[in-house]
Amino acid sequence: MDHRSFLGTRLRHLLDQLDGDIARIYTDLGLPDFRPRYTPIIQLVHTHGPRSIRWLADTIGITHSAVSQTVNQMRRDGLVDLVPGEDARQRLVHLTDHAHTLKPTLDAEWQATNAATLRFDAELPHSLSDTIDAALRALADKPMRDRIHEHLDPPPTEPTGKQHPNM
Repeated sequence: MDHRSFLGTRLRHLLDQLDGDIARIYTDLGLPDFRPRYTPIIQLVHTHGPRSIRWLADTIGITHSAVSQTVNQMRRDGLVDLVPGEDARQRLVHLTDHAHTLKPTLDAEWQATNAATLRFDAELPHSLSDTIDAALRALADKPMRDRIHEHLDPPPTEPTGKQHPNM
């Protein structure tokens, strides 16, 4: 079977390798519980000041739910506080003093990671960054679900909620 049949599994493996190595760098730097997904939020809030979860999600390019979950973990880890914005429904992410004390270490890691990423990208036959951008645009135009439905024969019927008798 062609290994391209396992695209999602292989992408998760690639992401696990990248994130795992970055997490180990944080451990090497004395931050064993720091998660790689915290850094973009800290960098953005430090640069732009307190921001809403929606703004952070839009700027990073991930879902509101993903940022909200990450921010909640960061709050439990003492890195951010949430305060009401102008609209009571809006919460703004503020960095804590603890996050500010980590900033020099995080800046050094951020610069080193970006340099390593550029070199890694240059080693590939096609830019991974450009490929990811193109893939995200293509999926925004036509979600994978729609693409799969085009190849289902016959089209699926609505589930009845009943189990198959052999299960």
